Amino acid sequence: MSRGPNKQFDPEVALSKAMEVFWARGYEAASLSELLDVMGIGKKSLYDTFGNKHSLFLKALEYYAKTEVKLMRDQLLAPGSPLENLEIVLQNLQQMHSLPGSKGCMLGTNIADFNTSDEEIASTLRRYLQDVEDAFCTAITRAQEVGELKQVAKPRDLARMLLCTTQGMALLGRTVDTEALLVSTVQAIMALLKES
Repeated sequence: MSRGPNKQFDPEVALSKAMEVFWARGYEAASLSELLDVMGIGKKSLYDTFGNKHSLFLKALEYYAKTEVKLMRDQLLAPGSPLENLEIVLQNLQQMHSLPGSKGCMLGTNIADFNTSDEEIASTLRRYLQDVEDAFCTAITRAQEVGELKQVAKPRDLARMLLCTTQGMALLGRTVDTEALLVSTVQAIMALLKES
């Protein structure tokens, strides 16, 4: 039996391009025609390789987690000073979200956009946000264990504060026209952590 023709496109490249559309526009606003155009594929290739728009979106979220979220988690958990690693991550986020045309965080953009009755999307978004929270929690726990942070506040509580704050930074970065807001936010976070 014939396998059929080989794909005329790289599925990972196409998925990366779809991720960029969903990241910039959100699930609802990303039209199928725009996705196909940016991905450089036809409708049949989309359905054969990725399924429908819904399944493409879930795969794009997974790709975001395997690339962008992993990058942040790896930096938080890198060898060396846990507190310095955390500060580097926060400064990187501040710089990224201060750029003109910042897309924010793909997770946050789509939390604000998706139909809350879609439990599969909600569950996927929660899982990836939990991954970020867990990475923050591990970094804070390590910083407390090596004496870089006091042990006044619980690491999980601080991790949740960081998750909420960084999601807020990502959303604000889509509209603010000055870096000062996000710079002072990172400074305040670091000062609070050192007192916690």
